[in-house]
Amino acid sequence: MSASSVNPVPPADLPATLGALRTAGHRYRTVKQEMRDNLLARLRGGGPRFAGIVGYDDTVLPEVERALLAGHDMVLLGERGQGKTRLIRSLVTLLDEWTPVIPGSVLNEHPLHPVTPASRALVAEAGDDLPVGWLHRSMRYGEKLATPDTSVGDLIGDVDPIRLAQGRTLGDPETIHFGLVPRTNRGIFAVNELPDLAERIQVALLNVLEERDIQVRGYQLRLPLDLLLVASSNPDDYTNRGRIITPLKDRFGAEIRTHYPVDLELELALIRQEADLVAEVPEHVLEVLARFARAVRESPSVDPRSGVSARFAIAAAETVAAAALRRASLLLAAAPAGEVLIGGPSSTADVNKVPLLTAVARVGDAVSVTSTLRGKVEFESGEEGREVEILGHLLRTATAETFRARLAGLDLSGFTALVADGQVVETGELVSAAELLRQVGTVPGLAKVLDRLGLGDAPSPDQAAAAIEFVLEGLHLGRRLGKDVTDSGRTRYGGRD
Repeated sequence: MSASSVNPVPPADLPATLGALRTAGHRYRTVKQEMRDNLLARLRGGGPRFAGIVGYDDTVLPEVERALLAGHDMVLLGERGQGKTRLIRSLVTLLDEWTPVIPGSVLNEHPLHPVTPASRALVAEAGDDLPVGWLHRSMRYGEKLATPDTSVGDLIGDVDPIRLAQGRTLGDPETIHFGLVPRTNRGIFAVNELPDLAERIQVALLNVLEERDIQVRGYQLRLPLDLLLVASSNPDDYTNRGRIITPLKDRFGAEIRTHYPVDLELELALIRQEADLVAEVPEHVLEVLARFARAVRESPSVDPRSGVSARFAIAAAETVAAAALRRASLLLAAAPAGEVLIGGPSSTADVNKVPLLTAVARVGDAVSVTSTLRGKVEFESGEEGREVEILGHLLRTATAETFRARLAGLDLSGFTALVADGQVVETGELVSAAELLRQVGTVPGLAKVLDRLGLGDAPSPDQAAAAIEFVLEGLHLGRRLGKDVTDSGRTRYGGRD
C-alpha cells in the first residue's frame, strides 16, 4: 500500500507543461540514480542521512549506503523488532521531494521517458503542450506484507475482463490491471517478511529484479520498470513458514544483517526515542528496563532464533509509566470528580483547576511487566510454566546491576539504619510518596544518592520516593536488607536478609 493516500499539493512554481519542463533544464534520472545523487549530497553535507534510526551508524547504515550507491536492490535480514521496516521506510527521504509525471498514468511515467504505448502516443501528439503533473515522494513508496494468500495478480497484475468486454483485444496492454509492483514504478517497493510468500509467487519477482520488466499471463509485454526493490526477512526462519528461493536471493544485490542495540546506551536511546510515556520515568528505572531487555535476549531459557524485539523494552517503559499514573490517580481520591488534570512530565496544568496530577515511576512498578509482557518472549520448550519466574529473576538481576552501576562506592548505612531494631519501611504500588517519605524522615546520604541518580538538589517528593525505593530494593538484592510482601500487596523492607 502507498505511504499516503492523498498527494500533497505541489508548489505553484513548478513547470506545468512538458515544454516548460525542458526549458527549466530538468533531466530524467532513474530512481536509483536519483537516490544516489541525493545520498551523495547528504554525505558531503555531513548531516544525518536516516532520521530516527538508532544504533546502526557504524554497522548497518554504511552497508545500506554502499548498496544504494551501487544501485543494488537489497534484503534486510534480522530478528523481529530490529527496525527493518523503519529503516526501509526512511529510504523514501532520499527521493526528490517532487517528480514530474504524466497525469493519469497508472505507472507514474516520466514525461521525458514514457514507457507504455498509450503514453508515448500522448507525448507525440501533445508535444511541448503536454500537461505535467507532480508526484510527492511520499506517494512513491509501496509496501506489501507477504502473506500466504498473496497472488501474482496482487503483486504484478492480471487481465481485466471488463476492459476486454469493452472491445479491447487480448494482448493489448490496456487490458491489464497492474498490481502493486508496477504501480510503484519510479519509486521504492518493499516486501516485508518475504519468506511468507509462496515459492511460486516469489518466481514472479525474478524478472522484476533482473530484467526489470513484468510478465502477465503470458503477454508479450515488456514494460521496463524503474524501481528499488527492498525486502525484509528473518535470517533463521524458526517458524517454518517458508524460505526465500535461491534464484530470488541471488538477484538481490545486497544482503544486509540487522541487529539489536549493541550496548546499553543505544538501548536506552531507543527507549527514550520510541516510548510514549504517560508519566515521568527516572533514568535509573529506564536503565533497569534496558538491562532487563538485554538480559532476556541473552537468557538460555529464551529461544535465540526468535529474538526479543526492541518493542519489549519500549512496552515495558510504557507499562511502568502507566503503573505510576494509575497509582497517582487512585491516591488523588480527594480531588473533585471531573476536575483532575492528568498528564506526563511535559504537561502543564490549568491554573484555574486542580493542580496537575504528578506521577513518577519507581522500580517496584517494573514487577508488573513480567506478567503483561511474557507473550512477547518465546521460551525454550522445557521452560513451559516458568515464564513469569524466569522474567522475575532476570528483572531482579537487571535491578541489582543498575544499583551497582549507579550507586557503587556510596555510604548507604543511613538506609540500613532505617530498619534497625526491628523497624520496617513499607512501600508498594499504592503507597504514596508522602507516606514513604514520612516513614523515612531525614536519611544521611540521600543527597548523594539523588545526585548519582540525576535527580538534582531539589527533587519532587515523588522523585525522592523513587530514589529511596530503588536504594531499598538494591540493598535487599545485595543481601543487606530483608524483604517480604504482605497479603495486601505492600512491600516491607526491614531486618537482615
